[in-house]
Formats: sequence, C-alpha cells, structure tokens
Amino acid sequence: MKEFFITGTGTDTDAGKTHVTSLLLKLLAQHKKNAIGFKPLAAGCEMAFDQLVNADALMLMESATVSAKYDVINPFAFAPPIAPHIAAEQVGVNITLDKLSAAYSTLKQQGADYHLTEGAGGWALPINNTDYLYDWVKAEQLPVILVVGMKLGCLNHALLTAAHMQSLGINCVGWIANQVDPNMDEYQANLDSLKARLPFPILAISPYSEQTPKLQIYKTLLNTLNIQS
Repeated sequence: MKEFFITGTGTDTDAGKTHVTSLLLKLLAQHKKNAIGFKPLAAGCEMAFDQLVNADALMLMESATVSAKYDVINPFAFAPPIAPHIAAEQVGVNITLDKLSAAYSTLKQQGADYHLTEGAGGWALPINNTDYLYDWVKAEQLPVILVVGMKLGCLNHALLTAAHMQSLGINCVGWIANQVDPNMDEYQANLDSLKARLPFPILAISPYSEQTPKLQIYKTLLNTLNIQS
C-alpha cells in the first residue's frame, strides 16, 4: 500500500491541489492501479443527495478507481466557505487528530492500493485551537507531495513551506509545478529558480490548459508511485 498527502504551499487555497490529485488518480488508473482519494476536511459545501458535499471531494471520487461512500471520502464537510476549524466550531463539531486518524482508517479498509489525501487550504491549516493538519500528517508518517501554484509569490511560499517541512522532519518526496496563471511574467525563470532552490525533486509539471489537462511527468514521479514507464 502506498500513501501520499498532497498539499499546497503556505496557506495557499488555490495552488491546484484538487486538480493535481485528480490527475495523479487518473495516472494511476491508466496503469491499472487501485487508487482512492481522501478529502478529510472541506468547507464551502452544498446540499445534494440529502447531505453536504464538496466539489473537490466529488472530483476525487470521479477520478478514483476504488469507490466508497461520500462520507468515507470526505468525513468532515461544512457549509460556510471559511477555514474548516472555524466552520466546525460554528456547528459544534470538534475536529481532533484522533478523529482524523479514525476516518483515515476507515478509508484504508476500502481495498485500494494507493491512498491520495488532499489537504485543505495550504500547508499550515489549523484543525482546532491547538493542532494543525500537518500534525496529523506527521503522526501518520505520510509522504508529502507539494503542489506549487505557479503565480506571483510562488518562490516565497514554496521556500517557506519547504523550510517548515524540513524543520518538522516531514518526508516530502517531491513537488509539482501547477501553472495556475497563464500570463505569469517570467514563468520559466521562476520554474528554474524553484528547481534550483527547493530541496525536493520536481515530479511533474501541470501546464495551464483549457483543453484536457495532462501532467508532464518526470521519471522521479513514476519511481515514486512505483509505476513502470
């Protein structure tokens, strides 16, 4: 069984985590791998099928090769489009590290060989008044894939996130460049700077595209996912 946690830089809510996680699930599907996505926390949910659902979690479900009930994929869903720990507090829900681990244990009973967990917001996401989502990632010893949204400010966000991960002893297996701004000035120069400065290998590039999106894959990603090229 292989497990990965996909996060964005800093507190970045639009780095493209869902987009990249979905592409990774589809890549695994192409190689006949049993894979499932996990979105433990989601805010800004809407009512459908008599329950709160999140568009990102639904995308992960559509991209996976292993099915599960919605509340297994997204156990903590909240309506207000605000930070999940604040939304949880408003409805009287207490998110804890133990509850997240229990939900993850349920996910791992669904029969998948690959578990891709997508974070909420960016790397430094509070889950209650004292704990952060990265505390759970560290407790579960999940390898991390960092998604860098290629836009103004990405160098600072990515380098600060990488430094914090290293200070915690997090196993970041690599990063993926996601071009969220098609008009970014000096895109290639910024990409080259990140390649030179980030202490983790680049795994793939997701170019901006309004057509069918695809990853430009480095061999390191295939090795990380244990896929034969």
